[in-house]
Amino acid sequence: MSDRANFGHDTTTDQVLEGIDLTEARALVSGGTAGLGVETARSLAAHGAAVTLTARDMDRGETVAAGIRESTGNQAVDAMELDLASLASVRAFTDAYLARHDTLNILINNAGVMGCPELKTEDGFELQFGTNHLGHFLMTSRLVPALLKGAPSRVVALSSRAHHMAPVNFDDLDFSARGYNKWVAYGQSKTANILFAVALDARLKERGVRAYAVHPGVIETELSRHMDEADQALLNARAEQIGNWRLKPVAAGAATSVYAATAPELENQGGIYLEDCGVAPIENESTSHGVRDYALELSTAEHLWQVSEDLVGESFSF
Repeated sequence: MSDRANFGHDTTTDQVLEGIDLTEARALVSGGTAGLGVETARSLAAHGAAVTLTARDMDRGETVAAGIRESTGNQAVDAMELDLASLASVRAFTDAYLARHDTLNILINNAGVMGCPELKTEDGFELQFGTNHLGHFLMTSRLVPALLKGAPSRVVALSSRAHHMAPVNFDDLDFSARGYNKWVAYGQSKTANILFAVALDARLKERGVRAYAVHPGVIETELSRHMDEADQALLNARAEQIGNWRLKPVAAGAATSVYAATAPELENQGGIYLEDCGVAPIENESTSHGVRDYALELSTAEHLWQVSEDLVGESFSF
């Protein structure tokens, strides 16, 4: 058995899941066709969970699902179509998912975009906020009935240390009043991911649903596809400044998500931010670790919830 007290930067998904039986669990992983999503889905399936992964490209999704079935021997792995940058797609997906499954035990909001040019979602939202936060907000909220029926259940929101770059600017969510900065926009969306976990946990913890936000670490995946040479130079300079910014392999990058979704030691905790398979401290100065206090404020989380309901045009009472 792995020494769970010594989990850290280099811990892998298989180490996190050693000795954990997920044969009774149903899991959903958004963005399951590349990088962290594939490894997250694979590791859960390898330990017995029935896993649905989402994909914008269903050919790719079916190929990944087939590969996981073959490598793990778990036939309860499938793919479903979802584009988080389209509220219509989110609604169609959740309707289809709930028609197939009335329970859900593990929801990992893994998909996202990072550092993209100034673009809009199908519904006119700034792409990073619209995809990373609003798409997952709507999807998760519509799946709450299945999470409640599957309780005890957990929701994991992939955030990032990039939340250090920006709180949520409620006066200018779409950068219409200020010049667009793709990294500030990314940081804002990642702060929103944490605040969503805080608000969701506050709403559902008494009914057996807990929510967590995680920083997976720095991993070279398709998430960085929008980065150019200038972005890479900035990243390298930041890494040099911080001094301990070590890249993780994918199996370690996905480990904190899997840890949040399954760790028995987190059973009575929620609304928290994790990094390196552990609970991160509140840290308002360091750029190398920790969570900013503005990302954990319940009042801000509640405000974001109300704003998000207004933006997606749907209210949730649970």
